[in-house]
Amino acid sequence: MKPLSTPNLEDKWFNNAHVEDVDSLKMANEKAQGDYSGATAKVDPAEIRLVRKLDFRIMPILWAMYFLNYIDRNAIANARLNNLEEDLGLVGTQYNTCISILFVGYLLMQIPSNMLMSSKKFRSSLYMSGCMALWAIVSACTALTKSYIGLLLVRFFLGVTEAPFYPGALFLLSVFYTRKEIALRISILYTSNIVATAVAGLIAAATFETLDQHMNLKGWQWLFIIEGAVTFGIAGLEILMLPDHPLTTRWLTSEERQLAHDRIQRDTVGSDESKGALAGLKQAMVDPRVYLLAFMQNMHLSACGFNNFFPTVVGSLGFSSTVTLVLTCPPYVCSGICCIIIGITSGRYNERTWHITLSMDVAVVGFIISCVTLNKGARYVACFLFASGAYAVKHHIAKPQVRSARSLQRLLYVPPGYLQRSVDSRNMERSLAPQ
Repeated sequence: MKPLSTPNLEDKWFNNAHVEDVDSLKMANEKAQGDYSGATAKVDPAEIRLVRKLDFRIMPILWAMYFLNYIDRNAIANARLNNLEEDLGLVGTQYNTCISILFVGYLLMQIPSNMLMSSKKFRSSLYMSGCMALWAIVSACTALTKSYIGLLLVRFFLGVTEAPFYPGALFLLSVFYTRKEIALRISILYTSNIVATAVAGLIAAATFETLDQHMNLKGWQWLFIIEGAVTFGIAGLEILMLPDHPLTTRWLTSEERQLAHDRIQRDTVGSDESKGALAGLKQAMVDPRVYLLAFMQNMHLSACGFNNFFPTVVGSLGFSSTVTLVLTCPPYVCSGICCIIIGITSGRYNERTWHITLSMDVAVVGFIISCVTLNKGARYVACFLFASGAYAVKHHIAKPQVRSARSLQRLLYVPPGYLQRSVDSRNMERSLAPQ
């Protein structure tokens, strides 16, 4: 009878290693519930480190650019409380026209700008930073205007120069982040818009109180000069810091560049590569989802149409200009918190429909309260509701299949929303304010 053989050292090592592999697999599956970003967990330590590095490098840059984008764009809303209309002789709906003309310039520049970015003929870092420097100059030139025509021209060209940034930022995020990661990043990016609107009133209040009539310039003129100068200075830094593509990013190692490229390729729904701007435009035009997104974008930006008139809305409560500017801050702080929460839960559970629906329902309730009562407390609470509900759902942007279509799909559904904004600005006349 053959004696039983005892396991040798190699067999023992193999069995122990197998058990360790099973335990490691179980731990990986447990980690697959979600990571700090709310996206599907990445069990590869190298990828986790890469995404964190992208977050600390890309997000602060885009956040600062979008912050200044809105600071410069909405300075006119605060300048209105410092006698802008009286100083320039604006009457009737001329102020509203100056608001709406910005979106006309924005709309006209969206199409050629997106075509240029998707064509790969221009570096994203140079193009976006250059446009930032241009809008800073145009915004500062608002201080030189002396009439309605001058303000109208400045606002039009401000729209032209600011137009490339937001779709360009979304395009850049889609190049570096997967579909499950991008919801939270867009929400974080959009908080810069909210924070800018929140602190713009505080900046304006401080400027009007300290610099009004200094060197024979009005407070609103100093506001445009200061904010434009800061934006121009930051634009010079962004040229050095903004990346173009995973494979050409200077602050990534060669291994990180390849990993960043490969993980986006794996995340791509379709296998077709970009065939150029015109091919991407054709692909976007035959995608029915683009037209649904265009409708959603139109309705969403319409809900956000109060933005350029928010100081005026709060001012209708009967407070002084300084107090009014301070009171514009809390509703936007609240909406910023809601935006982050919605972005985290939306990315974690990979759900969009109910996040969008319930948020917009809150906004509807806020608008209804504003319409049906003249009670100051109730109307101020309504400002929290419609601001938080409307601003919480900016992360519904979908990610197209291939690189050529990412920018061009937004070419089709972003402009209609800004066309709606130009129309909405005509509905906020002083004659329609509560009496």
